[in-house]
Amino acid sequence: MSGAVVTGSARRSLMRNWGFLVGAGIVGFCAVIALIAPWIVPYDPFAIDLERRLVPPSFMEGGDPRNFLGTDQLGRDYLSRLIYGARISMVIGVLTVITSGLIGITLGVLGGFYGGKIDDFVVFCITTRLSIPAVLVALAVAALRGSSFMLVVLVLGLLLWDRFAVVARSTTMQIRNLDYVAAAWCAGVSRWWVLTREVLPNIATHLAVVATLEMALAILLEAALSFLGLGVPPPLPSWGLMISEAKEYMFFEPWVIIIPGAALFVLVLGVNLLGDALRDMMGTDLSR
Repeated sequence: MSGAVVTGSARRSLMRNWGFLVGAGIVGFCAVIALIAPWIVPYDPFAIDLERRLVPPSFMEGGDPRNFLGTDQLGRDYLSRLIYGARISMVIGVLTVITSGLIGITLGVLGGFYGGKIDDFVVFCITTRLSIPAVLVALAVAALRGSSFMLVVLVLGLLLWDRFAVVARSTTMQIRNLDYVAAAWCAGVSRWWVLTREVLPNIATHLAVVATLEMALAILLEAALSFLGLGVPPPLPSWGLMISEAKEYMFFEPWVIIIPGAALFVLVLGVNLLGDALRDMMGTDLSR
């Protein structure tokens, strides 16, 4: 079997790519923080202490060393909420990519592999999805059904599958007539074997790039919905919700909006750097 194989030189080039190293470091750090959040938070992120409202970070004037990043408008420890916010952002990003990937990859591979009327149907689905404004639909659904963690994941998953479908369809059409696929047909294997053993493994690297881009988009859309009060419901410490709750104090205590905003920026930057590095590597060092 021959297909899209990342060579040793490509791996070495990737490890020398500063964008990949920085992006992988940021995403890996956030993933570890999200996994071990319950064991490293200094305080309960939901515990309210009205006597300690809006305490500045410990490195600012008037700060308290007991609260490294200060407290919010309800006296909740900001560092603890920031750490749990990383868990929510990462989980929503991963679940959204899984949901949208299953839909988009299935449609794209079937359309690209079989062609004909099946491909026409897939193209129709992709065109229909692209004509729908994803942000407006997400806002409308959240406004009608109310804010919910699982609703956010479901809505984003059902709205962000088009890139998976386009890439899966185009790459499947490129490799379905290659020699190693023809050899598999000559060997008498089933269509399921060809799809799962010959096609999918050889388009996986392209889909990995799409997954990173969609994950970054999902994290941003969740933050936007939460900022508008239509995403993750309080008291869950979503970074978008933290920014929304802090907007009333941004002119008097700007750190309450800078901290979650900077965390969101760094995470999305890391995911995008990782995706750009993978795309550059495949564009130069990927052979079919």
